[in-house]
Amino acid sequence: MLERAPAGRDLYALVEEYFRSSFATGNELITEAVRRMLAAGGKRLRPRCALLAAEAVGGRAEEHLRLAAFMELIHVATLIHDDVVDGAATRRGVNATAVDFGNRISVLAGDYLFAWIFKNVTAECAPPIPHVLSSTLADITDGEVLQLRALGELDTTLAAYVEVAGKKTASLFAAAAECGALAAGGSPFAVKALRDFGTAFGIAFQMRDDLLDLTGDEATLGKPVGNDLRERKMTVPLILALEGGGREFRSGVERFFAESDQVHERVENIVAGITAHGGLAKTEAVLAGYVERAKQSLAPLGNAPARAELAALADTLL
Repeated sequence: MLERAPAGRDLYALVEEYFRSSFATGNELITEAVRRMLAAGGKRLRPRCALLAAEAVGGRAEEHLRLAAFMELIHVATLIHDDVVDGAATRRGVNATAVDFGNRISVLAGDYLFAWIFKNVTAECAPPIPHVLSSTLADITDGEVLQLRALGELDTTLAAYVEVAGKKTASLFAAAAECGALAAGGSPFAVKALRDFGTAFGIAFQMRDDLLDLTGDEATLGKPVGNDLRERKMTVPLILALEGGGREFRSGVERFFAESDQVHERVENIVAGITAHGGLAKTEAVLAGYVERAKQSLAPLGNAPARAELAALADTLL
């Protein structure tokens, strides 16, 4: 039976308090832009993975808050850049950074934040943590490029999707868990187990995000429903629906992607087709498999209290 985590500790609250009281860069404008993004919300899953990984190998979360904060800030920097690339108007229910500050400032803000993070990581963190994070940033960028090249490509396979999701989303979860374990002195066996957890969790997380884009509401998502379809992204529900959808559905998707005026009714028609051809149900099944894989990867941690919390975190994706 897994042990319980220490009572009275709230990792989310620890991270929020750190950002509220301690975060600042050397540039006031960029600090303001980042603080506004942080204030818009977020579950802080990446820093929580880092802190839970540290605890899973015997560390104390409070001693690794700054490292955990770097994981969220890397995520924030990628979001700032993503919104410029995608031309997004909103993020987490508020104006995207580019709307308030313009594209040029936003690109520079993302660049500055990456540089600021890595300046601090290299100064404060022992190897191989700086290498892990620099490799992760390369993977994220590579994944974004692969996704852009696959826009509207209806022959995209599930394997190709997993490669993209593994790089652009899961790599940071994997790095957060790995670096948390490394910082707390975890064994190579435990470090690998936690990295494997982060990879499987991150792929499942991206699949859940794909589902929410089709089934959520704008108030909850903080962006328009069906936004991925409007951007011609090959999400897993669409890929799986196309596999068994027949020529008529495929032709409908092709026409939709070719249109410049993708009004709400047309988006609803594509969502209905994805649902009818099993895209949502099949995605739930594949997602559940990755959640199970994430939980199984934690077996080497024995009955560490944080193992149960990591497993519970994975179960939230179901």
